[in-house]
Amino acid sequence: MNPAFDTYIQSLAGQDVTIIGAGVSNSPLIRMLCSAGARVIVRDRNPALPRKEWDDLGVGLRLGENYLDRVGGDIVFRTPGMRPDHPALDSARAGGSRVTSEMEEFFALCPCPIFGVTGSDGKTTTTSLIADMLANGGRTVHLGGNIGTPLLTRAGEMSPLDVCAVELSSFQLMDMTRSPHVAVMTNLSPNHLDWHRDMDEYTAAKRRLLDFQSAEDLAVLNGDNPATAALRGRGRTKYFGGHTVCDGVIDGLVPISDIRLPGWYNVENVMAAMTAVRGTVPDEAILETARTFAGVEHRNQWVATVDDVHYYNNSIGSSPARTVATLHAHVGRVLLIAGGRDKNVPFDEMARLLPDHVKVLLLIGEAASQIEAAARSVPSCPPIFRCEGLAEAVAHAHKLAAPGDTVLLSPACTAFDQYSNFEERGGHFVELVGTLRRSEG
Repeated sequence: MNPAFDTYIQSLAGQDVTIIGAGVSNSPLIRMLCSAGARVIVRDRNPALPRKEWDDLGVGLRLGENYLDRVGGDIVFRTPGMRPDHPALDSARAGGSRVTSEMEEFFALCPCPIFGVTGSDGKTTTTSLIADMLANGGRTVHLGGNIGTPLLTRAGEMSPLDVCAVELSSFQLMDMTRSPHVAVMTNLSPNHLDWHRDMDEYTAAKRRLLDFQSAEDLAVLNGDNPATAALRGRGRTKYFGGHTVCDGVIDGLVPISDIRLPGWYNVENVMAAMTAVRGTVPDEAILETARTFAGVEHRNQWVATVDDVHYYNNSIGSSPARTVATLHAHVGRVLLIAGGRDKNVPFDEMARLLPDHVKVLLLIGEAASQIEAAARSVPSCPPIFRCEGLAEAVAHAHKLAAPGDTVLLSPACTAFDQYSNFEERGGHFVELVGTLRRSEG
């Protein structure tokens, strides 16, 4: 179905290929390379990586502290969390290796139009909305990228009549040399400054979503966000935002009251998605999605109502800006559970919202002291409780909450001090709330 992919697979036979990182997203890639006849070496920091499957496939393993010693081979696949300028990769390039990534290879081999989405907030929801709108319009859609599903191993199944909806992080974009046919940037605000050297580098990484577009391509940008409103694509550029709303209707098509997702930031996500796909699918497909799309797990996800208290899981809220947006989405003052590992992004803006939006602040994790300091610098800050972990925070919130209250997990930090990722943190929250429901019954 995809001759270019078939040729690519044939070219891998006998090649020495290094994969950095043996995580879930790389497992299909490793198996694909082995089946193509490549000689594969997997390098991973984890010394206790389960070996049997990889041993059975003949994969060479370099594990533990020195896993990046003498990286080389014909092709080296960089994991997104590894900086492109890492000394191990520079050394590999100097030795003649071609350093690439799963996403770079996919963009080169994808036979169909790509709708690519990035931004500081709203990437996953907007990508999922685009996929649903395209699917409701009768298109065959492949959804993946940073959203969790690798796409390169599926490129052979794709046809030119299909479409791809791809979420892209700044980590993935930083060394990309191709852009999507439709490039959507939801917004830009300080984020991942524990990984990027500064805001300029972070912005430049995001900007690469547009840098390699052609004159026929489309850029969809947030006209209400100063950082994205200042950008233009290399082809057509469309801006979404409040200027497209008249009498509560977006662009003459979608009544805001019909949108099932709560909060203005979700209205913006719908705006971004509809601007990206309008003209590609019938308007009825856009309307159907806006009216039925109920959201994505861990993104301001309603979990349960226990003793007339509403529990919401916004574990994806790993930056202060995400938590700010989520607080605006809730009516009244919430009991907020926050904390984790910070990204070197200040909590000042979030702190200023606390008196009007937060009834009780429950803090966990490494960044609890920084958040508390920011909160106490604000007049009329809410009561603050320091908790050992999420279990204690949920239990304490349950004791403090009154009927009609909302308990919101929106940490404003990454999960990496206590969890493998935000999904694991959110899953633990859901499990803890489930325990409350069972005790209620």
